[in-house]
Amino acid sequence: MSKSKLLAGLLVGAAAGALLGILMAPEKGSETRKKLSKKKDKLGEDLKNKFGEVKETLKGKFDNIRSEANEIIEKEKEAKRNFS
Repeated sequence: MSKSKLLAGLLVGAAAGALLGILMAPEKGSETRKKLSKKKDKLGEDLKNKFGEVKETLKGKFDNIRSEANEIIEKEKEAKRNFS
Protein backbone atom coordinates (compact mmCIF):
# COMPACT_ATOMS: atom_id res chain seq x y z
CA MET A 1 0.00 0.00 0.00
CA SER A 2 1.39 3.43 -0.90
CA LYS A 3 2.06 6.06 1.73
CA SER A 4 -0.54 8.41 0.26
CA LYS A 5 -3.26 5.75 0.48
CA LEU A 6 -2.26 4.96 4.05
CA LEU A 7 -2.33 8.65 4.99
CA ALA A 8 -5.71 9.12 3.29
CA GLY A 9 -7.08 6.10 5.15
CA LEU A 10 -5.81 7.42 8.46
CA LEU A 11 -7.35 10.85 7.83
CA VAL A 12 -10.70 9.38 6.82
CA GLY A 13 -10.64 7.12 9.87
CA ALA A 14 -9.81 10.02 12.18
CA ALA A 15 -12.59 12.14 10.70
CA ALA A 16 -15.08 9.28 11.03
CA GLY A 17 -14.02 8.70 14.61
CA ALA A 18 -14.39 12.36 15.48
CA LEU A 19 -17.83 12.47 13.88
CA LEU A 20 -18.95 9.36 15.74
CA GLY A 21 -17.61 10.80 18.98
CA ILE A 22 -19.65 13.94 18.49
CA LEU A 23 -22.78 12.04 17.53
CA MET A 24 -22.48 9.63 20.47
CA ALA A 25 -21.81 12.38 23.01
CA PRO A 26 -24.24 12.49 25.95
CA GLU A 27 -25.78 15.79 24.86
CA LYS A 28 -29.13 16.51 23.31
CA GLY A 29 -29.21 16.24 19.56
CA SER A 30 -30.20 19.88 19.27
CA GLU A 31 -27.12 20.93 21.25
CA THR A 32 -24.86 18.76 19.10
CA ARG A 33 -26.38 20.21 15.93
CA LYS A 34 -25.83 23.75 17.22
CA LYS A 35 -22.18 22.95 17.97
CA LEU A 36 -21.70 21.39 14.54
CA SER A 37 -23.35 24.36 12.88
CA LYS A 38 -21.12 26.81 14.75
CA LYS A 39 -18.01 24.82 13.85
CA LYS A 40 -19.11 24.65 10.22
CA ASP A 41 -19.69 28.41 10.14
CA LYS A 42 -16.30 29.07 11.75
CA LEU A 43 -14.56 26.74 9.31
CA GLY A 44 -16.30 28.46 6.38
CA GLU A 45 -15.24 31.87 7.66
CA ASP A 46 -11.66 30.70 8.24
CA LEU A 47 -11.48 29.29 4.71
CA LYS A 48 -12.92 32.48 3.27
CA ASN A 49 -10.31 34.54 5.13
CA LYS A 50 -7.47 32.26 4.07
CA PHE A 51 -8.52 32.39 0.41
CA GLY A 52 -8.74 36.17 0.70
CA GLU A 53 -5.18 36.29 2.01
CA VAL A 54 -3.93 34.03 -0.77
CA LYS A 55 -5.79 36.12 -3.35
CA GLU A 56 -4.22 39.34 -2.08
CA THR A 57 -0.75 37.77 -2.02
CA LEU A 58 -1.10 36.50 -5.57
CA LYS A 59 -2.51 39.83 -6.75
CA GLY A 60 0.46 41.65 -5.24
CA LYS A 61 2.94 39.30 -6.89
CA PHE A 62 1.14 39.58 -10.23
CA ASP A 63 1.18 43.38 -10.01
CA ASN A 64 4.91 43.35 -9.24
CA ILE A 65 5.65 41.07 -12.19
CA ARG A 66 3.51 43.19 -14.50
CA SER A 67 5.26 46.35 -13.33
CA GLU A 68 8.70 44.83 -13.87
CA ALA A 69 7.67 43.57 -17.32
CA ASN A 70 6.44 47.05 -18.27
CA GLU A 71 9.74 48.56 -17.11
CA ILE A 72 11.69 46.09 -19.24
CA ILE A 73 9.48 46.84 -22.26
CA GLU A 74 9.98 50.58 -21.80
CA LYS A 75 13.76 50.13 -21.50
CA GLU A 76 13.78 48.08 -24.70
CA LYS A 77 11.75 50.71 -26.52
CA GLU A 78 14.10 53.43 -25.29
CA ALA A 79 17.14 51.38 -26.35
CA LYS A 80 15.64 50.93 -29.85
CA ARG A 81 14.96 54.67 -30.12
CA ASN A 82 18.52 55.49 -29.09
CA PHE A 83 19.97 52.88 -31.43
CA SER A 84 18.09 54.15 -34.47
